[in-house]
Amino acid sequence: MAFEIRVPRLGWSMEEGTFAGWLKAEGDSVRAGEPLFSLEGEKATQDIEALDSGILQIHPMAKAAGKVVSVGALLGVLVPEGHIHQWDLGDSPTPPTLIDTIVVPDAATSAPASPSARRLARQKGLSQPENLKPSSGLVAGDLPMATNKGQGALPKSTRATPRARKLGKQLALDWRTISGSGKNGRVRERDILALAQSSPSQSDGWVSVPLTTTRKRIAERLVQSRNQSVPVTLTTKANATQLVALRQQFKNAQDAVPSFTDILAKCVALCLVNHPLLAGRWKEDHLEHPKIDGMHIGVAVDTEQGLLVPVLRDLVHASLTDIAQKSSKLAQLARKGRLPVEAMQGGVFTLSSLGSLGVEFFTPVINPPETAILGVGAIQNEAIFQEDGSLIGQKRLPLSLTFDHRIVDGAPAARFLRDLVFLIENPSDALSVSAG
Repeated sequence: MAFEIRVPRLGWSMEEGTFAGWLKAEGDSVRAGEPLFSLEGEKATQDIEALDSGILQIHPMAKAAGKVVSVGALLGVLVPEGHIHQWDLGDSPTPPTLIDTIVVPDAATSAPASPSARRLARQKGLSQPENLKPSSGLVAGDLPMATNKGQGALPKSTRATPRARKLGKQLALDWRTISGSGKNGRVRERDILALAQSSPSQSDGWVSVPLTTTRKRIAERLVQSRNQSVPVTLTTKANATQLVALRQQFKNAQDAVPSFTDILAKCVALCLVNHPLLAGRWKEDHLEHPKIDGMHIGVAVDTEQGLLVPVLRDLVHASLTDIAQKSSKLAQLARKGRLPVEAMQGGVFTLSSLGSLGVEFFTPVINPPETAILGVGAIQNEAIFQEDGSLIGQKRLPLSLTFDHRIVDGAPAARFLRDLVFLIENPSDALSVSAG
């Protein structure tokens, strides 16, 4: 019995994705639960696990790495040992070119090989198997015998190192089309670089950069945000002296050290309890907002694939140590392109930080269907005048709050920002406040 391998739906709105390549080769033995191929969905690239066990046979019309595939498209099958799957190519718009009829020596009358046998022979480089005398036309089941009698074992598909596959995906180059410089033809990163140099995509001084599925999805959501909200941005600065001191305490304790974003996410969640509409959503005839245990905060992470937003859940009740551990794990998965889709769902408010790049204020774009997003700038030392006219040095944190004016007016948004500044300037309160 053959188990079909089809393109899964990684998100509720996903209709197509980008096939990132096989993690197993033609003829490999596959066990249920093993990573079988990589697929780039709406937000991230995921390794898709096999649902069954068997020998991998790839569909002759399967798309190459870097190509767009539709949800539900058949990629291959898993079959029992020694079984050759009979592909139905009748509905294929571009059937594969078949090799000439295989001549069977010593047969009284040469009979044509079956289509599946011709296809498999072409894939395996068997143009004229010897010592085969089927009673009628050559069938696919005869080919394993041919390879065992004078032809050698069936060659496996070209393999590539993980770095080579990753670079090939970034440059939209199919590494399966080349013979690598590694052992047994293994494609290495330098082979991809050489292929890129020999395949320039420049015209009239312009360089063509392929759009990934993730980039397209980000663009769609940005347009959706613009079309479905009335964004307004308020800015302010907070005294971050105690915030910096608190983080230093965690460093000295050698415990899981929360980032500034982790601490700010906790502060935001606590503020949202008293300003729930900033975590609300617009419905056709009403507004809605989450309960206290639903204050799930998204944290924007810059990755090679684009901006991803993993979600930290129930931050009102979470400790800073727990938040630090969870956010670190999610950020690592995001940067490796292995962040599950469900880890990016359910957020009610987003934090986006450009502080590490030296930016102070900016206008972050609301992540639909959310109501607000907080932009975090770089902490800087500034001279502040006191009431008596003296100057003191103070660490200042720029904040930019973008909110949907359809749901929240300017004054309530400003009060939220004021309360958030208070928590930032008194971060110990974020540890001692009990949400009940």
